[in-house]
Amino acid sequence: MKNVGKVLIAVAAAVLVAVLAISCTATVPTGYTGIVTTFGRVEEHTFDAGFHIKSPFQKVVKMDNRTQKAVEALQAFSSDIQQVDISIAVNYSIDQSTAEKLYKTVGEEYYSKILYPRLLENTKSVFSKYTAEKLVAYRETLSSEITELVVEDVKDYGINVSSIAVQDIDFTDAFTNAVEAKQVAQQNKLTAQTQQDQLTMEAQQEAERQVIKAKADAEKAKIAAEADLEVTKIQADAAEYAGQKEAAKNKAIAQSLTSELVRYYYIQQWNGQLPQTMLGENANVLYGLD
Repeated sequence: MKNVGKVLIAVAAAVLVAVLAISCTATVPTGYTGIVTTFGRVEEHTFDAGFHIKSPFQKVVKMDNRTQKAVEALQAFSSDIQQVDISIAVNYSIDQSTAEKLYKTVGEEYYSKILYPRLLENTKSVFSKYTAEKLVAYRETLSSEITELVVEDVKDYGINVSSIAVQDIDFTDAFTNAVEAKQVAQQNKLTAQTQQDQLTMEAQQEAERQVIKAKADAEKAKIAAEADLEVTKIQADAAEYAGQKEAAKNKAIAQSLTSELVRYYYIQQWNGQLPQTMLGENANVLYGLD
């Protein structure tokens, strides 16, 4: 019985030592900050990632300071009072240096108590500035404006918002149908306008071709007329030159003729026959008198 008692005492002591060892140590995972509380009171110091020794009366709350992502489904109204269903994603983290203050003032539910209300409020505020039609086209602008507002609202709590993205925007069926009908009408109008512009352009091109052809024909006729005129002028000059040449030739012949030369040519052309009637210088002859 004495040996059994000793064994039980040893076991109890070992259990007590183990319990004390466990209650006096804490392990903080990587990416977390250990918030130390003593009987519920938050201590000013925190534990970084790793193994730590603490009082058995202290508790360590692990605050995740890694970047986290939340996707929310929200509702808002456009400036023209159209209901909008929104899917929005937010990436956030907490500042390790102010994690103790955040836990002391807000607690572990800082997302639902601080970040989500600001996200909802600023999303509604930004969406109310735009008409329903512009909301779809300005998705990136919406994300930027919401991010800027939320970042400013939560920075004093040590909450860091890295990005907010509007993932989806959905309207009522009636509005969607109306927008689609309007887009179809605009597309038809654009198609008709494009066709009209095409016809106008073709007509203008045809008119320009006709003008160019007319100018080309006129230029061609002008060139032909000038060529004809030039030919006529050349022919006239040639005729004038030929006449001048013949006149010069005749003049030269006339100037070269002498009585001896004329008599020579006369003799050369004489056939050797004498005239049948020979009259004197003062003779008068009458022919055909009956």
